[in-house]
Amino acid sequence: MSSAKSARVSERKRKINAPLRTRAKTLITKSNKLIVENDIENAETTVGDAVIALDKAAQKGAIHKNNASRRKSRVVNKLNKAKAESKNN
Repeated sequence: MSSAKSARVSERKRKINAPLRTRAKTLITKSNKLIVENDIENAETTVGDAVIALDKAAQKGAIHKNNASRRKSRVVNKLNKAKAESKNN
């Protein structure tokens, strides 16, 4: 069983980190949805917001920097692929 102090510390960290992770996750989901719907203009702004949220979460230690980098790469690649497909059609 964990000690009282470590329980307090982990609860405090959870309260700080959870909103950062949740915001990043929500914006990634929103971006992916807009990309699938082919709403490129709104997707671009949402992807930008998601990148900022991921950077902030990584900077504050809520997620690992490589995790943030991987997620940013994936969402930007999806956006670029959708842009190229819409340009060709």
